[in-house]
Amino acid sequence: MRTTRLLKRIVPVAVVGTTVGLLGVSAGDNKEYGKDHDKDHDKDCDKDKDGDRFCFKMVRSAAIQSPNKVCLVNASARVMIKSLGPVEVMEVDVSGLPPNTDFDFFVIQVPDNPFGLSWYQGDIDTDAHGKGHGKFIGRFSNETFIVAPGSAPAPIVHDKPPFPDANTNPLTPPVHTAHLGLWFNSPADAVKAGCGGAVTPFNGDHTAGIQVLSTRNFPQLDGPLLNVNSGS
Repeated sequence: MRTTRLLKRIVPVAVVGTTVGLLGVSAGDNKEYGKDHDKDHDKDCDKDKDGDRFCFKMVRSAAIQSPNKVCLVNASARVMIKSLGPVEVMEVDVSGLPPNTDFDFFVIQVPDNPFGLSWYQGDIDTDAHGKGHGKFIGRFSNETFIVAPGSAPAPIVHDKPPFPDANTNPLTPPVHTAHLGLWFNSPADAVKAGCGGAVTPFNGDHTAGIQVLSTRNFPQLDGPLLNVNSGS
């Protein structure tokens, strides 16, 4: 599984609607990416005179704040999106997470369950201090959407329960996906952190753990990506 995850970081990935995204190489394996990375993001946004950068926070998900869970009380993330015109560069810095742990990062339709249409971006791995960094290149703006003009056959890559692949897609008019979410790659890691052992489909082989961070600090129909105007 680890080999598969590493290969996914260097392969171009998705066509979503009419937008093509390239998966950036996550820097989560860089154990010394810099203690002041969050401050650098703030400085970059403070210097933004052209309006081509947008910075915001991700907060603890609703899933880990349920009454029967007290876990990762200091978990958070800071995101900076810079528009380059044809594409955006999104950098994500996480902190307050378990050390040396793998997480999976998604663009999603709504921040909380049931999440809606979701697009796997890549992995963010934490260092010994529970911090990590990911850099992703694609369409992360008010033009980010998913569309399926019609139903068509789909390959079955993962056929094991509880979340086997579908063999076809539903017809889907254009749907904008303006929120972000981060999931434990492993339910066992979530249990170790005191967050519960629910299994979710939010990793490459659909065996992820619970959601940790999201953009639930933004309204459901006004996610942060809508604040980024595409320059294309």
